[in-house]
Order: sequence, then structure tokens, then C-alpha cells
Amino acid sequence: MTVDRRRVERLRADLLQWYDANRRDLPWRRTRDPYAIWVSETMLQQTRVETVIPYYERFLERFPDVQSLADAEEEEVFSLWAGLGYYSRARNLHRAAGEVAREHGGELPRSAEALRGLPGIGRYTAGALASIAFDAPEAIVDGNVIRVLTRLYGIREDVGGKEVVARLWREAERLASGERPGDLNQALMELGALLCTPRSPHCLACPLTRSCDARQQGDAAELPKKAKKAAPKRLEATCALIERRGKILITRRPERGLMAGMWELAGGDLLSDAGETPEAGIRRALREHTGLVVKQVTLAGKVSHAFTHRALRLFVFRCDAEPGRVRLNGPQAHRWVRPDALGEVPLGKATRKALALLEVATEERA
Repeated sequence: MTVDRRRVERLRADLLQWYDANRRDLPWRRTRDPYAIWVSETMLQQTRVETVIPYYERFLERFPDVQSLADAEEEEVFSLWAGLGYYSRARNLHRAAGEVAREHGGELPRSAEALRGLPGIGRYTAGALASIAFDAPEAIVDGNVIRVLTRLYGIREDVGGKEVVARLWREAERLASGERPGDLNQALMELGALLCTPRSPHCLACPLTRSCDARQQGDAAELPKKAKKAAPKRLEATCALIERRGKILITRRPERGLMAGMWELAGGDLLSDAGETPEAGIRRALREHTGLVVKQVTLAGKVSHAFTHRALRLFVFRCDAEPGRVRLNGPQAHRWVRPDALGEVPLGKATRKALALLEVATEERA
């Protein structure tokens, strides 16, 4: 055995020993069901563990297997996903379940290559599923793993660079090659989550301290190196609470684009560059997108919401509309919904913030 391979084996042994003694008791670690692991890995993308747990448990209670998810209506899937964000994950999970049910007999493919052929499953998720569910020696590289590996091996170049990305995958593949690849991959992620944290890493408690280049050089907190992110694009939009006979008008967004397929209060983008005021904007948006003409407009306030690359400021109104039918131009569908039934509809976080604002405004007026 070469010196290099002996080092990898020592690292694997130290990681697995630490993981066995320190891993968190998480619901998806109590099962070997590939479907349940798939759901968890999809939900955990860019989302904190403590946020995911209740969603994961509710989702599996309603959709306990691939077939039940494949048979569901997309809107019901969205309603259970609402609040997790990144709704394309839910859409792809639903689409992939249909494909697995039709073409694979309801059983997930076992190889990473075959898994990557399913909607929404990329290199990371395929490696996670293949290693954790099927014990295949496949690597994973996510934010936690990048942090651990750049510090461990002293990688001080921009981690977004093509050559650096390739090296990170090579190092991860070497570590995954051996017994218990799924546990090894989870150990890397767990180490990044619990000890090798972005700020103030707990180096003294780390099982890899003696082997860590960044620890020896004293720059662990400065790694990984990342190019500065571009400032998020600023958006301004309007929405309105319109009631008729005790029901609220909501519209469904198009199937493509930001918040695709989600329901929201009627409204639209504000033409800020053209100097449009929020009040003029809501009147225009309602007229253009729903065919409704409003006779009274009251600003309830505004809410802010951050998307991955966008920062939204949403002006929230109460409006009285003239009599007339809704004629959509842009939104995919509309509904009149009782206020107490809004919780059953897949609404985005920005809309939920707007409704909370309206509720507070109502209480203050009462």
C-alpha cells in the first residue's frame, strides 16, 4: 500500500470512528428505504436540517412510497412543500416519481449513472443515494464537504474554478472508495455541519486535526476561497387582497420562472424604472392580469423577501374591485378561496408574509 493510500485509509478510519460516536439522530438515518432517503436528500438541498425534519415527516406520512407520490396531483405535492422554498425541487421529485413508477417498477435505479437520468437528480444527489441507500462507492460534494476538503488539503484557490471542482470530486472519490461509503459521505457532511463550520471552526475537537493543512497553517477560518457574489437583483412588485362574498382572489403563477406554479394574491411587477407608483402599479397589474378595475386602493404596508439571486420588495394593498368576471392574462388560473382555507393552498413565502401583514393591519384597525 502506498503512503498516499495509507493516509486515505487513516482519514477514513478517523472519520468513521468519529461519526459512529457523534452523528445526530435524524429520521432519515433510521431507514434504508431508498425512496425515503431520496426525499430527504431532495429536501436538504440548500435547506437547514431542523427546517426539513417536520416537512420530511409530513411528506412521508402522506406519500409513503414512490407510487403514492407518482399518483398525486402536483398541487397537493406543492401544498406539502410550501414553506421549504426552491419549489422546482418538488416539481422534479414528483416528475421523477412518475418516471420511476412507469419505467422502473416503482424501484429507484441503483447506479449513480442511472439515477442521474431522472429529473432533478444531479451528480451530488445521485452520489448520495447510491452510497447511502445502495452502499455504492460514489462520492458527494456539497457545501459542507467542500469546506472540509479545502481545509484538510489546503486548497486555497477559488472553489468555483473548474480545476478546483474536479480536484474536490477526485479527493471525495478517493475517500468514498472503501467500506461503508454512505457513512463515510455522511461523516464528511456531519463534520462540516458540526465542527468544521464556516466561522470559528472547532479544530481541537476535530478527528482530522493532525492531518489538516489549514489547521497547521492557521487559516482554517479563511477557507474555502470563493469569488465575491454579485449583488442580488432588486425587484419591486404589488399584490392585493380582493374579497367577494367572503372569499379572497388568488392566482396561479405560470409553469416557468420564479415561483413557478405557486398561488399568490393577485398583482404584478411594478414598473419602477418608468417611475410608476405602487398605487398606479396595482391598478394597472390587476387590470392587465385579471381584467378587474378597482375603485378603492389602500396600502397595508410592504414586505421584503430574499430569493437566491433576487431581493423582492412587495407592496401589499387592500382593494375593492368593480363587478365583473376575472379574465386572466398571464396567470395560469384563479380561485376565490375562503380565508380559513388558504392554509391548504401552496403559497410562496412572500405571499404568506403579505397575508400576515394584512392580518396584523386588520387587527390594528379593529
